[in-house]
Amino acid sequence: MTSARPPLRLTPFRATTYAPGTDLAAVVCPLYDVIGDRLATFEAQDPHNIVHLTLPRPAPGEDDRYARAARSLAAWREAGVLVRDPSPALYVYEHTTDGGAAIGLVGGVGIDGPVLPHENTFPGPVADRAALMSATRMQLEPILLTYDGGGAASDVVDRTAATAPMLEFTVAGQVHRLWRIADPGELAEIAADLAGRTALIADGHHRFAAYRAVHAAGEAPIGADHGLALLVDAARHPLELRGIHRSVGGLSFDDAAAAAAKGFDVVPLSAGDEPAAVLGAERGTAFVIGAGTRLALLRSPRSSVIDDAVPADRPEGWRDLDAGVLVDVLLAHLWGVDDADPRVSYHHNGSDALLAAGREAGVAVLTRPPALDDVLALAARGERMPRKSTSFGPKPWTGLLMRELTTDHQ
Repeated sequence: MTSARPPLRLTPFRATTYAPGTDLAAVVCPLYDVIGDRLATFEAQDPHNIVHLTLPRPAPGEDDRYARAARSLAAWREAGVLVRDPSPALYVYEHTTDGGAAIGLVGGVGIDGPVLPHENTFPGPVADRAALMSATRMQLEPILLTYDGGGAASDVVDRTAATAPMLEFTVAGQVHRLWRIADPGELAEIAADLAGRTALIADGHHRFAAYRAVHAAGEAPIGADHGLALLVDAARHPLELRGIHRSVGGLSFDDAAAAAAKGFDVVPLSAGDEPAAVLGAERGTAFVIGAGTRLALLRSPRSSVIDDAVPADRPEGWRDLDAGVLVDVLLAHLWGVDDADPRVSYHHNGSDALLAAGREAGVAVLTRPPALDDVLALAARGERMPRKSTSFGPKPWTGLLMRELTTDHQ
């Protein structure tokens, strides 16, 4: 007889935060994997910017950057830069950008519960995040989860958000608001509503895998059975879904277009064409490749090439996904480049992909967002999209709430 699955749990925790009075706009930053070439900019903003912990550089004369992050964290605590809440709570976090808004609950999600991944992961980033977490004994960045809600937990979120926030600030044109929930009755409402639900990892597959890796390691720290997460109701507060673009260093535009022509129709575009609009007008699988001012639309992939390129063990519907065709047909089969090849870089913004292609004497591949129904259908079957194929947002920024792993009261 099998036991019932664990419930979806979002547990109150004693948050580590910057001390009251801190200029938060100077010390917070985006998630580690979307900072790109802005690392030095955030480092220079403030000696206590959270990026010094999330993307630490090794100290002069040493190789262990994780140890440096742990020393910095200890020093910041000792100096009172960071403080810890004396009692556990959940938090409502709202992040508003020009492109949309995300609002939901921040807490510790049980890593044994019904939390569904929808993308494959790379071992390198998982090992990196696990090593940082183990060294600092801190979960620094919340993953982003979404679920089909519309229930009592979201009622609590909406009631709370109608009150004055405990903090509010604007940075880079984006507004961040935070509220604290510690009322036992409201916490019980949230727990009861979430218990029977299932969450989808919208962003943070590598960090969720790192949560599990740290928990599975010998002598795992107390609290490692939960991971810091922002949980957003997809029914009441849907997230924006975008694609993730690529750049491939060392592959010229002419060589890329010539190889792509073996499997796609290649249509030259003018410099004034907007790639997103061009792709939005296509009904079938399509990509835009570019380098400098040169752009071309790839469309109408040939069935015979897809048959040759897509492995037989791919999930049902894989060959109809832009991301699946990108990885197996365009990258691997036609260009001879694995998606884990160090020449391949990933970008959340198409212009960043084109800039990277220029720096690396390469070519950019611009994509469309996947259909949410396809993502959900794969996840529900226990199957996954290609690595780095979806970008849900707005993503939570780092530095507002951190979760410690060293005490009993999490």
